[in-house]
Amino acid sequence: MSEKEQTACSVEEYFQERGPTVTFSNLHYCVQERRFCCRRGPEKLILKDVSGIMRPGMNAIMGATGSGKTSLLDVIAGRKDPAGLRQGKVLVDGKVVTSELRLSSAYVVQDDILMGTLSVRENLLFSANLRLSRQQHSSADKNSRVDAIIQDLGLTDCADTKIGTEFLRGVSGGERKRCSIGMELITSPSLLFLDEPTTGLDSNTANCIIRLLHNLSRRGKTVIFSIHQPRYSIFRQFDHLTLMHKGEVVYAGAAEHALHYFTDLGYQIEPLDNPADFFMDITNGDAKSKEGTLTEDCKNLLATKYRQSHLCQTVLEELDHVNQSIVEGAKGRDEAAKYATSFLYQMRVVCGRTVLNTLRNPQTSYAQLALNIFFAILVGLIYYQMPLTLLEGFQNRSGAFFFLIINMVFANLSAVELFINERAIFIHENSSGYYRTSVYFLSKIFADLIPNRIIPIIVFSSIAYYMMGLKPAFVAFLCFTLTMSLVSLAGVSLAFLVSASVSSFAMANILIALPFVFMMVFGGYLVNLNAMLSWLSWLKWISIFRYGLNAAFINEMSGQLFQGNNITVPGEVLLESQDIDYSVWGFWQNHVALLGIISVCMFLAYVQLRRINRWK
Repeated sequence: MSEKEQTACSVEEYFQERGPTVTFSNLHYCVQERRFCCRRGPEKLILKDVSGIMRPGMNAIMGATGSGKTSLLDVIAGRKDPAGLRQGKVLVDGKVVTSELRLSSAYVVQDDILMGTLSVRENLLFSANLRLSRQQHSSADKNSRVDAIIQDLGLTDCADTKIGTEFLRGVSGGERKRCSIGMELITSPSLLFLDEPTTGLDSNTANCIIRLLHNLSRRGKTVIFSIHQPRYSIFRQFDHLTLMHKGEVVYAGAAEHALHYFTDLGYQIEPLDNPADFFMDITNGDAKSKEGTLTEDCKNLLATKYRQSHLCQTVLEELDHVNQSIVEGAKGRDEAAKYATSFLYQMRVVCGRTVLNTLRNPQTSYAQLALNIFFAILVGLIYYQMPLTLLEGFQNRSGAFFFLIINMVFANLSAVELFINERAIFIHENSSGYYRTSVYFLSKIFADLIPNRIIPIIVFSSIAYYMMGLKPAFVAFLCFTLTMSLVSLAGVSLAFLVSASVSSFAMANILIALPFVFMMVFGGYLVNLNAMLSWLSWLKWISIFRYGLNAAFINEMSGQLFQGNNITVPGEVLLESQDIDYSVWGFWQNHVALLGIISVCMFLAYVQLRRINRWK
């Protein structure tokens, strides 16, 4: 038997294993409301004394918008902030949920979070490379597992088609959803959570997705998902139904018995009516019982009637038995889960994806290089072969350097999009145990910063420097290029910090523009800080513009002779008139200061990235 066939058989055998049983009892979950005028508002109770048992099979959590179905799913899956859980506990096969258990399960979010520039196969292989141990799975094993999942999910025809972005046409909505499910099935989890898997899909595609989940459940998996209002062909595939209304359970039991339960309460379904629609009408107060249309008080009695039912009493008795059987050893510490792959291997895989994403996004890579070439030629033509005259030469060099520094800084405003664009992807993949936060951060530095920021600046400097007729010494050219690179990196690092701190483009643009403007004003070129605004003179010590301009002036003026009205003035004299220290240390301290700004901003950006709220 070939290695591929052996892998396919092992995957099939794993699927046949029985999934875990999830129990939850007395869940009370609150969220902290936020007010405009103050930081914290009153707490809002989202889940109210919710208990239940979900076994292997299709477990649907259904309810109207705002009923708490997604909150219940997230609490069970460990995707809610533990601080909001005021009471209750969740057990998986009688064990307390830990980080290790969370990573051994799978969670498919409502909005498909996939890298749009990668194909279906490449996305699945990315998940396989990071979530399957290299010691236990060879490259051929991972590829075979990806092929098996592609075939199992019916993605063969679009396996090599890119997912798609706003600039790139890709696969259909149903294929995206199946790919999202496949990303989680890579680890062959026995417990699968899905947040409204049919949202945004047409009825036929939604039916195909539910049929796929039904087939997985018949292979022994425990499938738990929230759903809004399914059609009958979807509803009849449910094994267990939990019906929610305003944070309370109004029915929990076999899906096929739900209609009988509400009929016994006095509700009568209309002929040819969809049972799922009928249940929604009951909770919304649109269905009529023997007593007539429900009032708001009567609707709240649905939860009371369920708690008094035989169904609820049976569940509570079983939960008591499960809770009593928990031994103290099962309540181990919730230690950080170990990653399946090493730090260096994660770096290789994540950097590879980042480079591939960059190359397939011409608007962020090739356009950046083309723009720098165009701007270099434009600046070179404006300041073409500047003479070494006392007035014109010095004035033109001053204007050119200020113009260049402004361009180096403000050209990096686009860097604020970096973490915001991929925020959802990072949160999902990092929470699911794909890679470490440090790996993602360093991949952006090595695979995005260098090709998108450093290389274009080197090209820019090579063109503009000699067109402007600056100091011909090659060492001076290298120092000029170094200065421009450090100025650009300092601007990027500040943009990184802002990007990692906020999730809104509008707020990011404000927060990045203000520091740049203040740095420009207090850089010492536009305002003489010794003559005015002396109480703000300290701002010059954090100005990227000041250090960049000083370094550029020292590099160009030192050793140069400027001709005036029958006089020759050394460049050092002009530097002294600008109160610039032109010594060797005076030159390099500007670069050290720029490196300090870069290091501090990058470190704070990493800290902010770690502090991103991963809880819903």
